[in-house]
Amino acid sequence: MGRRALLGSAGVSMLAAPAILSGQAMAQSSQPAAADGKMTATMPPPTDMFKVGEFEVLVVRDGARASGKPNEIFGTNQSAETVGALLQENFLPADNFVNSFAPTLIKAGNEVVLFDTGFGAGGRANGMGRLQDGMKLAGYQPEDVTVVVLTHLHGDHIGGLMESGKPAFPNARYVTGQAEYDFWTNTARVGTPAEGGHKAVLANVKPLADKMTFIGDGASVVSGITSMAAFGHSPGHMIYNIESGGRRLILTADTANHFVLSLQRPDWEVRFDMNKEMAAATRKKVFDMIATDKVAFVGYHMPFPAVGYVEKQETGYRFVPKSYQFEI
Repeated sequence: MGRRALLGSAGVSMLAAPAILSGQAMAQSSQPAAADGKMTATMPPPTDMFKVGEFEVLVVRDGARASGKPNEIFGTNQSAETVGALLQENFLPADNFVNSFAPTLIKAGNEVVLFDTGFGAGGRANGMGRLQDGMKLAGYQPEDVTVVVLTHLHGDHIGGLMESGKPAFPNARYVTGQAEYDFWTNTARVGTPAEGGHKAVLANVKPLADKMTFIGDGASVVSGITSMAAFGHSPGHMIYNIESGGRRLILTADTANHFVLSLQRPDWEVRFDMNKEMAAATRKKVFDMIATDKVAFVGYHMPFPAVGYVEKQETGYRFVPKSYQFEI
């Protein structure tokens, strides 16, 4: 599987860290659980910092929440019992799951590239929208960001673009997929299940269009960071190949949304995949590549710090969290 041209095009379907940073990974304190089991926002958001070659990588947990009834999101073409059994086999509860959200920032030379923006102000009442807090813990200010890359335009990725009606990252230029932008800004979404997403894009993304570069497969964002088409979860969903100093990381965005249900059973349908058949095919192509090449990936909804590897299994892939690979 090639690095630059992973997937063919497809039709539209519904639905710095500071300079003193060493190569050693560091993690900030975790958010505590309240008495009702919900995550609170009283502690600094968890962050993780490591290096990929000369690139400095920061992952921030924008938030996390228990979402209940896993079978209503994952394996929607399976029985609740089948979904619950797979979770229990992996030491997880059958009737609930935690969804977390992990924007990633990369300092690549003079560029500070932010991938996705979390929920922003709209999520803070529910303990979300912690991206900027995490960035500041690591020594970054919003003004430091030079490029904001939007892997796709679902609400948990674009909510942090604006603050108080102004761009949250005032010195940045923006990058997103042409097919993705065209789909969500099209007025044909009005009166369909995608209308809410259409309105969110008009409010948060379209005002930035004059500073935005629209790309397709194989585009260079900055030196060492290249786009890869990975359609299905959304009409123009993009992932990114990141290479520096002989090291490599794949930013997979929402290609897989759960480290067990999406990876061990990549064929299972996911409620939020807009083209379910295409999304399943994409999962297998992307994670076959990652497993075969034995490279690390960062996934937006993987367990924090959202970075790991996959091992090919008979029915899918086993998620292997990173440990000290980036420290030596």
